[in-house]
Amino acid sequence: MIVTVTPNPALDLTWHVDRILPGGTHRADTGVARAGGKGLNVARVAHAHGAPVRALATAGGPTGDEFAAELAASGVPHELIPVRGATRRSIALVDEHLGDTTIVNERGLNPGPEEWAALAEAVRRSLGDAPVRGRKPVLVLSGSLPPGAPDELLPGLIRLGRNVGATVIADTSGPALLAAADAGATVLKPNAAELAEATGIADPVAGACELLHRGASLVLLSRGADGMLAVTSEEIVRARLAEPLAGNPTGAGDAAVAACAVLLARGVKDPVALLRRATAWSAAAVLMPLAGEIHPSWPDLESAVMVDSPSLTALRRPSVERTPR
Repeated sequence: MIVTVTPNPALDLTWHVDRILPGGTHRADTGVARAGGKGLNVARVAHAHGAPVRALATAGGPTGDEFAAELAASGVPHELIPVRGATRRSIALVDEHLGDTTIVNERGLNPGPEEWAALAEAVRRSLGDAPVRGRKPVLVLSGSLPPGAPDELLPGLIRLGRNVGATVIADTSGPALLAAADAGATVLKPNAAELAEATGIADPVAGACELLHRGASLVLLSRGADGMLAVTSEEIVRARLAEPLAGNPTGAGDAAVAACAVLLARGVKDPVALLRRATAWSAAAVLMPLAGEIHPSWPDLESAVMVDSPSLTALRRPSVERTPR
């Protein structure tokens, strides 16, 4: 069972326009509204590929009603925690001419203590239902935290998962990324910019090593068109396609997390296998118009993924060049 938690979900609104002109007026066909947030995108991809999933999130206000209705129609198994604050919105404008996407994310409203407690209880209950044929559950914590969220929220959920033997994947940013490493999340999946911002370390491999020294076991580092790195205490592996793909990158990282979660739920732990599948699913997500989906050509993409072990600085606690904050 894969249990995903989206602590700051959003109603995703997507419009496709011919070309984005700053300061201009744009016309578009009717947009698409979808229950979103990184954990829900992970759950959609995993569910579509046959993995047992339960998606947990909060929902509130008029946008929360629309959010809940769309998620119910999706068929993804889920549980929504009612909250007083309205569910935020995320707006994506896809430039068809350039193949680029411009995103505006509302920050979200912080649930109250009793609402966070209800979410934690839903996580505990879901993980208790999760073991299947002796396999450990996988807990995925994805996305931003709303402003004002308790500092203990993410570490507490990670410890909850670890206490029941779950493999924990965290895909977050800023101070929460460091907190997830300190709490012992099994897998962390930052991109290069998030890693540099959180650690203050300019070199991405050294930054990944910092997360390992703090307590993570595997860092999957997204590097955009340059593919991904898997960094453990024993090896550094790189995976990439020969040529980058043009399209909508908004769900690429979530597809990579879904790939990792699905394989871990099946008992696959080899970092190379995780990296290869994550790179392929990430690339396949770029080919789709909406986050939470991957293109059916992903097996061909996986076959085309190039994997090597580059000659990089040996793992050690960085002493080190840090980026200005």
